[in-house]
Amino acid sequence: MMAQKKSFIIRVDPDKLAAIEQWASDEFRSINGQIEWILDQALRKEGRQRKTKTIQKDNTYEKGSAND
Repeated sequence: MMAQKKSFIIRVDPDKLAAIEQWASDEFRSINGQIEWILDQALRKEGRQRKTKTIQKDNTYEKGSAND
């Protein structure tokens, strides 16, 4: 079961939003999806993301931290 997502309003500088829109387009993501991806990467880098399931090469799931 997927965790329920919470919506909120964010104010973004127009130049930053344009850069995110272009980046999202380049990666074939929605703007929302790109922002979520950026946040996810930043949280993982700083070791602040909770444990998640990861997909191994053989398509089985392994429970571990984002730092594994």
